[in-house]
Amino acid sequence: MRVFHVQGDQFTELPALPDAAPAAGYLWIGIARAEFDTHVTDLQAALQRWTASQLVDLHVSDLLNDQLPSTFDYTSWYDLLVFRRLAASATAEGSAVMPALDTSPVGFAVFDRVLLTVHPADCMVREFFATRLKQQQLQGGANEARAGTRVPPSPADLALRMVNFMVDSYLELRRLLTRQLDQLQRDLFDAKGGPGDWSSVLDVRNNLHLLEETCEDQRAAITEWIDAQDELPPAVDAAVARERELLRVRSRDVQEHIERVLAHVRRLESMAENAVQMHFSAQSHRTNEIMRTLTVLTAIFLPLNLVTGFFGMNFEGLPLIHSPRGFWIVFSVMLVLGIGASWFFWRKRYLARSR
Repeated sequence: MRVFHVQGDQFTELPALPDAAPAAGYLWIGIARAEFDTHVTDLQAALQRWTASQLVDLHVSDLLNDQLPSTFDYTSWYDLLVFRRLAASATAEGSAVMPALDTSPVGFAVFDRVLLTVHPADCMVREFFATRLKQQQLQGGANEARAGTRVPPSPADLALRMVNFMVDSYLELRRLLTRQLDQLQRDLFDAKGGPGDWSSVLDVRNNLHLLEETCEDQRAAITEWIDAQDELPPAVDAAVARERELLRVRSRDVQEHIERVLAHVRRLESMAENAVQMHFSAQSHRTNEIMRTLTVLTAIFLPLNLVTGFFGMNFEGLPLIHSPRGFWIVFSVMLVLGIGASWFFWRKRYLARSR
Protein backbone atom coordinates (compact mmCIF):
# COMPACT_ATOMS: atom_id res chain seq x y z
CA MET A 1 0.00 0.00 0.00
CA ARG A 2 1.27 3.43 -0.97
CA VAL A 3 -0.17 6.68 0.38
CA PHE A 4 0.36 10.02 -1.35
CA HIS A 5 -0.62 13.56 -0.47
CA VAL A 6 -1.28 15.86 -3.45
CA GLN A 7 -1.55 19.57 -2.77
CA GLY A 8 -1.17 22.07 -5.58
CA ASP A 9 2.27 21.45 -7.06
CA GLN A 10 3.35 19.29 -4.13
CA PHE A 11 3.34 15.49 -4.32
CA THR A 12 4.45 13.72 -1.17
CA GLU A 13 4.48 10.02 -0.28
CA LEU A 14 3.44 9.36 3.32
CA PRO A 15 4.85 6.47 5.36
CA ALA A 16 1.40 5.31 6.55
CA LEU A 17 -2.25 6.26 6.65
CA PRO A 18 -2.57 9.65 8.39
CA ASP A 19 -4.79 9.98 11.43
CA ALA A 20 -6.65 12.95 9.95
CA ALA A 21 -7.33 14.31 6.51
CA PRO A 22 -4.88 17.00 5.36
CA ALA A 23 -6.00 20.59 5.65
CA ALA A 24 -5.54 21.13 1.90
CA GLY A 25 -5.20 18.94 -1.16
CA TYR A 26 -6.26 15.31 -1.27
CA LEU A 27 -5.00 11.80 -0.52
CA TRP A 28 -4.30 9.01 -3.00
CA ILE A 29 -4.15 5.49 -1.60
CA GLY A 30 -2.93 2.89 -4.13
CA ILE A 31 -3.19 -0.67 -2.89
CA ALA A 32 -2.98 -4.16 -4.38
CA ARG A 33 -6.14 -6.25 -4.38
CA ALA A 34 -4.78 -8.94 -2.02
CA GLU A 35 -3.50 -6.29 0.41
CA PHE A 36 -6.83 -4.47 0.22
CA ASP A 37 -8.56 -7.66 1.32
CA THR A 38 -6.23 -7.85 4.32
CA HIS A 39 -6.44 -4.17 5.37
CA VAL A 40 -10.02 -3.38 4.40
CA THR A 41 -10.99 -2.81 8.06
CA ASP A 42 -8.20 -0.28 8.59
CA LEU A 43 -9.07 1.49 5.35
CA GLN A 44 -12.74 1.68 6.28
CA ALA A 45 -11.83 3.21 9.64
CA ALA A 46 -9.51 5.71 7.93
CA LEU A 47 -12.19 6.69 5.40
CA GLN A 48 -14.60 7.22 8.26
CA ARG A 49 -12.14 9.62 9.91
CA TRP A 50 -11.33 11.49 6.70
CA THR A 51 -14.71 11.68 4.96
CA ALA A 52 -17.28 10.67 7.60
CA SER A 53 -18.31 7.79 5.30
CA GLN A 54 -17.23 4.29 4.33
CA LEU A 55 -17.32 2.03 1.31
CA VAL A 56 -20.56 0.11 0.89
CA ASP A 57 -20.17 -3.64 1.45
CA LEU A 58 -21.27 -4.39 -2.12
CA HIS A 59 -18.63 -2.01 -3.47
CA VAL A 60 -15.97 -3.66 -1.32
CA SER A 61 -16.95 -6.98 -2.90
CA ASP A 62 -16.72 -5.38 -6.35
CA LEU A 63 -13.21 -4.09 -5.64
CA LEU A 64 -12.13 -7.54 -4.50
CA ASN A 65 -13.65 -9.31 -7.51
CA ASP A 66 -10.98 -9.83 -10.18
CA GLN A 67 -13.61 -11.07 -12.68
CA LEU A 68 -15.85 -8.01 -12.53
CA PRO A 69 -16.34 -6.23 -15.89
CA SER A 70 -15.90 -2.48 -16.26
CA THR A 71 -18.74 -0.77 -14.40
CA PHE A 72 -19.73 2.47 -12.67
CA ASP A 73 -21.81 3.17 -9.60
CA TYR A 74 -22.20 6.12 -7.28
CA THR A 75 -23.42 7.13 -3.86
CA SER A 76 -23.91 10.50 -2.22
CA TRP A 77 -20.39 10.21 -0.69
CA TYR A 78 -18.26 8.80 -3.53
CA ASP A 79 -18.20 7.40 -7.07
CA LEU A 80 -17.05 3.87 -7.83
CA LEU A 81 -15.46 3.06 -11.18
CA VAL A 82 -14.11 -0.38 -12.08
CA PHE A 83 -12.08 -0.33 -15.29
CA ARG A 84 -10.43 -3.32 -16.91
CA ARG A 85 -7.01 -2.60 -18.34
CA LEU A 86 -5.89 -3.80 -21.77
CA ALA A 87 -2.46 -5.40 -21.94
CA ALA A 88 -0.54 -8.29 -23.46
CA SER A 89 1.77 -10.67 -21.64
CA ALA A 90 5.41 -9.66 -21.63
CA THR A 91 6.43 -12.86 -23.45
CA ALA A 92 4.15 -12.06 -26.39
CA GLU A 93 6.44 -9.43 -27.91
CA GLY A 94 8.34 -10.94 -30.82
CA SER A 95 6.48 -14.23 -30.55
CA ALA A 96 4.80 -15.93 -33.49
CA VAL A 97 1.73 -16.87 -31.44
CA MET A 98 -1.09 -14.63 -30.40
CA PRO A 99 -0.50 -12.84 -27.06
CA ALA A 100 -2.32 -13.84 -23.93
CA LEU A 101 -4.44 -10.82 -23.04
CA ASP A 102 -4.51 -9.46 -19.51
CA THR A 103 -7.74 -7.65 -18.63
CA SER A 104 -7.46 -7.44 -14.86
CA PRO A 105 -9.77 -4.80 -13.32
CA VAL A 106 -8.56 -1.66 -11.56
CA GLY A 107 -10.99 -0.14 -9.03
CA PHE A 108 -11.40 3.59 -8.27
CA ALA A 109 -13.29 4.93 -5.26
CA VAL A 110 -13.44 8.70 -5.85
CA PHE A 111 -14.28 10.85 -2.82
CA ASP A 112 -14.16 14.64 -2.72
CA ARG A 113 -10.69 14.64 -1.16
CA VAL A 114 -9.63 10.99 -1.26
CA LEU A 115 -8.88 8.62 -4.12
CA LEU A 116 -8.65 4.91 -3.36
CA THR A 117 -7.33 2.73 -6.18
CA VAL A 118 -7.26 -1.06 -6.02
CA HIS A 119 -4.83 -2.65 -8.49
CA PRO A 120 -3.70 -6.14 -9.52
CA ALA A 121 -0.51 -7.33 -7.88
CA ASP A 122 1.76 -6.45 -10.84
CA CYS A 123 -0.12 -3.40 -12.13
CA MET A 124 2.13 -0.79 -13.72
CA VAL A 125 -0.49 1.97 -13.61
CA ARG A 126 0.12 2.89 -9.97
CA GLU A 127 3.91 2.79 -10.30
CA PHE A 128 3.85 4.80 -13.51
CA PHE A 129 1.85 7.67 -12.02
CA ALA A 130 3.71 7.60 -8.72
CA THR A 131 7.04 7.87 -10.57
CA ARG A 132 5.73 10.50 -12.96
CA LEU A 133 4.33 12.75 -10.24
CA LYS A 134 7.53 12.39 -8.21
CA GLN A 135 9.58 13.48 -11.19
CA GLN A 136 7.37 16.52 -11.58
CA GLN A 137 7.90 17.26 -7.89
CA LEU A 138 11.68 17.12 -8.33
CA GLN A 139 11.73 19.40 -11.37
CA GLY A 140 11.02 22.66 -9.53
CA GLY A 141 12.79 25.87 -10.57
CA ALA A 142 12.04 27.02 -14.08
CA ASN A 143 9.73 24.12 -14.72
CA GLU A 144 7.71 24.57 -11.56
CA ALA A 145 4.80 26.38 -13.16
CA ARG A 146 4.72 24.08 -16.13
CA ALA A 147 4.90 21.01 -13.90
CA GLY A 148 2.10 22.35 -11.72
CA THR A 149 -0.30 22.37 -14.63
CA ARG A 150 0.24 18.62 -15.04
CA VAL A 151 -0.43 17.68 -11.43
CA PRO A 152 -4.03 16.39 -11.14
CA PRO A 153 -5.99 18.99 -9.17
CA SER A 154 -8.61 16.56 -7.83
CA PRO A 155 -9.11 12.83 -7.17
CA ALA A 156 -11.53 12.56 -10.11
CA ASP A 157 -8.98 14.11 -12.46
CA LEU A 158 -6.27 11.70 -11.33
CA ALA A 159 -8.64 8.74 -11.76
CA LEU A 160 -9.49 9.83 -15.31
CA ARG A 161 -5.82 10.21 -16.16
CA MET A 162 -5.19 6.65 -15.01
CA VAL A 163 -8.13 5.42 -17.06
CA ASN A 164 -6.87 7.30 -20.11
CA PHE A 165 -3.42 5.77 -19.64
CA MET A 166 -4.92 2.27 -19.54
CA VAL A 167 -6.87 2.92 -22.74
CA ASP A 168 -3.83 4.36 -24.52
CA SER A 169 -1.79 1.30 -23.55
CA TYR A 170 -3.86 -0.49 -26.19
CA LEU A 171 -1.78 1.22 -28.89
CA GLU A 172 1.12 -1.15 -28.28
CA LEU A 173 -1.24 -4.11 -28.15
CA ARG A 174 -2.90 -2.95 -31.38
CA ARG A 175 0.44 -2.93 -33.20
CA LEU A 176 1.21 -6.43 -31.92
CA LEU A 177 -2.19 -7.84 -32.87
CA THR A 178 -2.09 -6.26 -36.34
CA ARG A 179 1.37 -7.67 -37.10
CA GLN A 180 0.46 -11.15 -35.93
CA LEU A 181 -2.85 -11.07 -37.79
CA ASP A 182 -0.97 -10.21 -41.00
CA GLN A 183 1.35 -13.16 -40.38
CA LEU A 184 -1.63 -15.40 -39.80
CA GLN A 185 -3.19 -14.33 -43.10
CA ARG A 186 0.01 -15.19 -44.96
CA ASP A 187 0.08 -18.59 -43.27
CA LEU A 188 -3.53 -19.28 -44.25
CA PHE A 189 -2.76 -18.60 -47.93
CA ASP A 190 0.31 -20.81 -47.83
CA ALA A 191 -0.50 -23.95 -49.83
CA LYS A 192 1.61 -26.01 -47.41
CA GLY A 193 -0.15 -24.62 -44.31
CA GLY A 194 -1.06 -27.36 -41.89
CA PRO A 195 -3.93 -27.78 -39.45
CA GLY A 196 -1.96 -25.92 -36.79
CA ASP A 197 -2.97 -22.64 -38.45
CA TRP A 198 -6.56 -23.11 -37.28
CA SER A 199 -5.60 -23.04 -33.62
CA SER A 200 -4.07 -19.61 -34.29
CA VAL A 201 -7.27 -18.53 -36.04
CA LEU A 202 -9.28 -19.59 -33.00
CA ASP A 203 -6.91 -17.69 -30.69
CA VAL A 204 -7.28 -14.56 -32.82
CA ARG A 205 -11.07 -14.67 -32.82
CA ASN A 206 -11.27 -15.38 -29.08
CA ASN A 207 -8.87 -12.54 -28.25
CA LEU A 208 -10.70 -10.09 -30.48
CA HIS A 209 -14.08 -11.06 -29.04
CA LEU A 210 -12.67 -10.58 -25.55
CA LEU A 211 -11.31 -7.17 -26.52
CA GLU A 212 -14.62 -6.12 -28.02
CA GLU A 213 -16.56 -7.12 -24.91
CA THR A 214 -14.01 -5.34 -22.70
CA CYS A 215 -14.19 -2.14 -24.76
CA GLU A 216 -17.99 -2.17 -24.77
CA ASP A 217 -18.01 -2.49 -20.97
CA GLN A 218 -15.47 0.33 -20.71
CA ARG A 219 -17.55 2.57 -22.94
CA ALA A 220 -20.69 1.87 -20.91
CA ALA A 221 -18.88 2.64 -17.63
CA ILE A 222 -17.45 5.95 -18.92
CA THR A 223 -20.82 6.92 -20.39
CA GLU A 224 -22.46 6.39 -17.00
CA TRP A 225 -19.67 8.43 -15.40
CA ILE A 226 -20.37 11.31 -17.82
CA ASP A 227 -24.11 11.08 -17.20
CA ALA A 228 -23.51 11.25 -13.46
CA GLN A 229 -21.36 14.37 -13.92
CA ASP A 230 -24.08 15.99 -16.03
CA GLU A 231 -26.68 15.31 -13.34
CA LEU A 232 -24.78 17.28 -10.68
CA PRO A 233 -26.45 20.52 -9.58
CA PRO A 234 -25.03 23.71 -11.10
CA ALA A 235 -21.95 24.97 -9.31
CA VAL A 236 -22.17 28.40 -7.71
CA ASP A 237 -18.43 28.92 -7.42
CA ALA A 238 -16.63 29.70 -10.70
CA ALA A 239 -13.61 27.59 -9.79
CA VAL A 240 -15.78 24.56 -9.08
CA ALA A 241 -17.66 25.08 -12.35
CA ARG A 242 -14.36 25.24 -14.27
CA GLU A 243 -13.10 22.09 -12.56
CA ARG A 244 -16.29 20.22 -13.48
CA GLU A 245 -16.05 21.39 -17.08
CA LEU A 246 -12.44 20.17 -17.29
CA LEU A 247 -13.56 16.80 -15.91
CA ARG A 248 -16.26 16.59 -18.58
CA VAL A 249 -13.70 17.40 -21.27
CA ARG A 250 -11.30 14.73 -19.98
CA SER A 251 -14.15 12.23 -19.67
CA ARG A 252 -15.24 12.81 -23.26
CA ASP A 253 -11.61 12.44 -24.35
CA VAL A 254 -11.40 9.06 -22.61
CA GLN A 255 -14.69 8.05 -24.22
CA GLU A 256 -13.36 9.02 -27.66
CA HIS A 257 -10.22 6.93 -27.12
CA ILE A 258 -12.35 3.94 -26.17
CA GLU A 259 -14.43 4.43 -29.32
CA ARG A 260 -11.27 4.39 -31.42
CA VAL A 261 -10.06 1.21 -29.75
CA LEU A 262 -13.45 -0.43 -30.26
CA ALA A 263 -13.54 0.57 -33.93
CA HIS A 264 -10.08 -0.87 -34.50
CA VAL A 265 -10.99 -4.11 -32.73
CA ARG A 266 -14.00 -4.49 -34.99
CA ARG A 267 -11.83 -3.86 -38.05
CA LEU A 268 -9.46 -6.58 -36.88
CA GLU A 269 -12.40 -8.93 -36.37
CA SER A 270 -13.56 -8.18 -39.91
CA MET A 271 -10.04 -8.84 -41.20
CA ALA A 272 -9.91 -12.18 -39.38
CA GLU A 273 -13.30 -13.23 -40.75
CA ASN A 274 -12.32 -12.14 -44.26
CA ALA A 275 -9.06 -14.06 -44.00
CA VAL A 276 -10.97 -17.23 -43.10
CA GLN A 277 -13.42 -16.74 -45.98
CA MET A 278 -10.63 -16.02 -48.45
CA HIS A 279 -8.77 -19.09 -47.22
CA PHE A 280 -11.79 -21.26 -47.93
CA SER A 281 -12.19 -19.61 -51.34
CA ALA A 282 -8.52 -20.27 -52.17
CA GLN A 283 -8.83 -23.88 -51.05
CA SER A 284 -12.00 -24.30 -53.12
CA HIS A 285 -10.27 -22.80 -56.16
CA ARG A 286 -7.28 -25.10 -55.68
CA THR A 287 -9.61 -28.11 -55.41
CA ASN A 288 -11.36 -27.07 -58.61
CA GLU A 289 -8.00 -26.80 -60.38
CA ILE A 290 -7.08 -30.31 -59.26
CA MET A 291 -10.42 -31.73 -60.31
CA ARG A 292 -10.18 -30.03 -63.70
CA THR A 293 -6.71 -31.52 -64.30
CA LEU A 294 -7.90 -34.99 -63.32
CA THR A 295 -10.95 -34.65 -65.54
CA VAL A 296 -8.82 -33.62 -68.53
CA LEU A 297 -6.46 -36.55 -68.00
CA THR A 298 -9.44 -38.89 -67.82
CA ALA A 299 -10.82 -37.43 -71.05
CA ILE A 300 -7.44 -37.92 -72.77
CA PHE A 301 -7.02 -41.56 -71.74
CA LEU A 302 -10.66 -42.55 -72.25
CA PRO A 303 -10.40 -43.12 -76.06
CA LEU A 304 -7.06 -44.87 -75.56
CA ASN A 305 -8.65 -47.25 -73.07
CA LEU A 306 -11.46 -47.81 -75.55
CA VAL A 307 -9.00 -48.78 -78.30
CA THR A 308 -6.99 -51.09 -76.07
CA GLY A 309 -10.18 -52.66 -74.75
CA PHE A 310 -11.50 -53.21 -78.28
CA PHE A 311 -8.36 -54.96 -79.52
CA GLY A 312 -8.06 -56.87 -76.30
CA MET A 313 -11.19 -58.92 -77.04
CA ASN A 314 -10.62 -62.63 -77.61
CA PHE A 315 -11.89 -62.96 -81.24
CA GLU A 316 -10.16 -64.35 -84.32
CA GLY A 317 -11.82 -62.05 -86.85
CA LEU A 318 -10.63 -58.67 -85.50
CA PRO A 319 -9.03 -56.37 -88.09
CA LEU A 320 -5.24 -56.18 -87.96
CA ILE A 321 -5.13 -58.89 -85.30
CA HIS A 322 -2.87 -61.11 -87.39
CA SER A 323 -1.05 -58.34 -89.26
CA PRO A 324 2.63 -57.84 -88.38
CA ARG A 325 2.04 -54.10 -88.70
CA GLY A 326 -1.20 -54.07 -86.66
CA PHE A 327 0.46 -53.12 -83.40
CA TRP A 328 2.24 -50.13 -84.93
CA ILE A 329 -0.88 -48.98 -86.71
CA VAL A 330 -2.97 -49.12 -83.52
CA PHE A 331 -0.15 -47.53 -81.52
CA SER A 332 0.09 -44.67 -84.04
CA VAL A 333 -3.67 -44.14 -83.90
CA MET A 334 -3.57 -44.04 -80.07
CA LEU A 335 -0.61 -41.65 -80.15
CA VAL A 336 -2.43 -39.33 -82.53
CA LEU A 337 -5.58 -39.46 -80.40
CA GLY A 338 -3.62 -38.69 -77.25
CA ILE A 339 -1.67 -35.82 -78.79
CA GLY A 340 -4.78 -34.45 -80.48
CA ALA A 341 -6.85 -34.53 -77.30
CA SER A 342 -4.01 -32.92 -75.31
CA TRP A 343 -3.63 -30.17 -77.93
CA PHE A 344 -7.41 -29.59 -77.94
CA PHE A 345 -7.63 -29.21 -74.15
CA TRP A 346 -4.52 -27.04 -74.14
CA ARG A 347 -6.11 -24.72 -76.72
CA LYS A 348 -9.22 -24.58 -74.50
CA ARG A 349 -6.89 -23.61 -71.61
CA TYR A 350 -8.03 -26.58 -69.57
CA LEU A 351 -4.40 -27.55 -69.01
CA ALA A 352 -3.04 -24.03 -68.61
CA ARG A 353 -1.96 -23.11 -65.09
CA SER A 354 -3.99 -20.21 -63.71
CA ARG A 355 -2.03 -17.15 -62.63
